Amino acid sequence: MARRKPPEDPARKARDAGWATVCAHPLFRHLVRSASVWTVDDAPKDAWAWIDRQGRLAVARRRGEPEQWAWVFAHLLLHNAFGHAKGDPEDPRAWRAACETTVAAFLEDLKFGQRPVATDVEIPRGTTDALYRRFRAEGVPEGLEALGTAGERIDHLSEEGSWNRTNWTAAFSTGLREAVREGVELAGGRPAGKPQSPGERAKAWFLAAYPLLGSLAAAFEIVEDAALCVRMNVAVAAVSPSRREIYLNPAAGLSEAELRFVMAHEFLHVGLGHGERRQGRDPYLWNVACDYAINDWLVEMRVGAFPQIGGLLDPELRGLSAEAIYALIVTDLRRFRKLATLRGVGLCDLLGPGEAGEPGMGSDLDAWYRAALAQGLELASRVGRGLLPAGLVEEIRALATPPIPWDVRLAQWLDDFFAPLERVRTYARPSRRQASTPDLPRPLWHLPEVPVVERTFGVVIDTSGSMSRELLGKALGAVASYAASREVRQVRVVFCDAHAYDQGYLDADAIADRVRVVGRGGTVLQPGIDRLETAADFPKDGPILVVTDAQCDRFRIRHEHAVLVPKGARLPMLPRGPVFEMDESAHG
Repeated sequence: MARRKPPEDPARKARDAGWATVCAHPLFRHLVRSASVWTVDDAPKDAWAWIDRQGRLAVARRRGEPEQWAWVFAHLLLHNAFGHAKGDPEDPRAWRAACETTVAAFLEDLKFGQRPVATDVEIPRGTTDALYRRFRAEGVPEGLEALGTAGERIDHLSEEGSWNRTNWTAAFSTGLREAVREGVELAGGRPAGKPQSPGERAKAWFLAAYPLLGSLAAAFEIVEDAALCVRMNVAVAAVSPSRREIYLNPAAGLSEAELRFVMAHEFLHVGLGHGERRQGRDPYLWNVACDYAINDWLVEMRVGAFPQIGGLLDPELRGLSAEAIYALIVTDLRRFRKLATLRGVGLCDLLGPGEAGEPGMGSDLDAWYRAALAQGLELASRVGRGLLPAGLVEEIRALATPPIPWDVRLAQWLDDFFAPLERVRTYARPSRRQASTPDLPRPLWHLPEVPVVERTFGVVIDTSGSMSRELLGKALGAVASYAASREVRQVRVVFCDAHAYDQGYLDADAIADRVRVVGRGGTVLQPGIDRLETAADFPKDGPILVVTDAQCDRFRIRHEHAVLVPKGARLPMLPRGPVFEMDESAHG
């Protein structure tokens, strides 16, 4: 005959369910590993559980709901985590009330379990020590002792024993970090308990340990799909700023340290605005130039490990900006077009509009990326997280600063050649008669007469049909306003399209009226520049400003010079002087 199965104990079943709830919660997961539970047969009727003299969780035989038992077990574990079972307080009653209040408030805020003894008392907030001082000074409010789980007795005092060798605070801190991480993952759509991929672990490292890039890391989703990477021709990694996705090819076989380097590389592409800063340059060569600059900084910062595939590094380019590196690259196209980025040979790992099926990125999103990187720099500087390369710090701060309008920068360049004229006081009799006292001399200020040839500059203006009338008007308006503000009365002007037309000296405010866009095809600027530099009436050290749409010949200027072009236009050569880009802003 089969043995009869003993009847199921509902009270024990509910208690075990409550303990299982506590064990499953990440906040208490590490605390329960060092705790032991035993059942007490002769427990007081009003008691649920307490910490006995050996540090065990002594549990009474009584009926309760699983939510109530979960609250009881969590209550006792928190006493250990907060260090309540240690010490010899001067006022035991105030200390007990402070401990019970702290734990009950924590569980109430956590919304965990159900308090087994219902009370209407309002639970005050504060640390245990602060509440203890308050209760000693003002007395213990009525009803706070009922928040305990042992009835009339104290539920958290015990003798010194082996349980005290457990670092309860450290275990609780570990659980707290895991609870926060799992909460973030659930909010991001990853199921709780699902193991992290290598890319997700690298991202978590940035969030927890690298404040410079932590804000950017939080904004991106990590896509580790080998099939998708094959379709997109991503050998190692690529980034889509508008979709906020980083694509990592698992087939590349990167270590976790290499993944950190690669992800930091992609974050800096986005945060430093490399897509917006390309400004008409060759996309692939610009990507290569940015890679050289970024990788040099990451190696100096010791972020992860330099990848064996797709990593571009050259000590001779150390300290140069991406713009300066690009200027060197375009002089040796045959060599640099054979290099491989993290995406592959001849491919850009900074994806542009349409490459990942996304629309163009708006200026608001780009501004958010810049602000996130600037906030990361501020946090990294405040916490002293490692040393950052000076070039990287300069670029981040420059991106966080509103750009100086092109016309202001043009005026600053011209200021180097024209010092302000000093006014001279004179007591000469004014030429016109004064109404009241015509015979009295009056002090006046006047500017000294300066020959035009000593205070002028040359302007070579592209007047071909490809030149935009709107931008040409902006450029000449800026030249005229600057000349008027600096007492430059006349400017030496040469018009150029297919031929050069020397206009001699023109009043600055009349240049715009004399310009005519004649539309004779391509522009040849060199003859006009040569005519200006060899003119007997033009100073040998006079600066020259070239205004063109960059659809012109390769020209060379011996004088100090600057070039004014539309935003995004690129000259067919590398000028020695500065290049100012006109835009459509109110200043331009």
